[in-house]
Amino acid sequence: MEFYISDDKGKLDVPKIHQAVTSTYWGGGRTMDQTLMTIDKCICFGVYSDKDEQVGFARLLTDSLIFAYIMDVIIFDPYKGKGLGKMLVKHILERPDIQQVKTVALKTKDAHSFYEAFGFKRVGSSEMWLAIDRAKYD
Repeated sequence: MEFYISDDKGKLDVPKIHQAVTSTYWGGGRTMDQTLMTIDKCICFGVYSDKDEQVGFARLLTDSLIFAYIMDVIIFDPYKGKGLGKMLVKHILERPDIQQVKTVALKTKDAHSFYEAFGFKRVGSSEMWLAIDRAKYD
């Protein structure tokens, strides 16, 4: 099976995204209206099978110069463990507008080693914040 990524919000399976995100430790309690707001305000990425079934999701908030924040990275069951999360994060980080951003950040409670493989490092003494910091200050 082949997979591809699209940032076309019209393709998103919003009920599936809402169900998946609200079942996580970070998205519990989010209402459907809040899910719709987060989709509206961000660049969104769907991972799709060659049959156009959505199998993953992530969103990105950025000014395309100074800061980018990656959120809601999730691969739906039963597609976990197939490298799709890596494909998705790599896709986001390779976007030209994100490659020029000074700081790319995210929060995680349990996927530090996953993100560290992409160059993310822990921020200070935080248990959850990770970032790629390209800013150069004199």
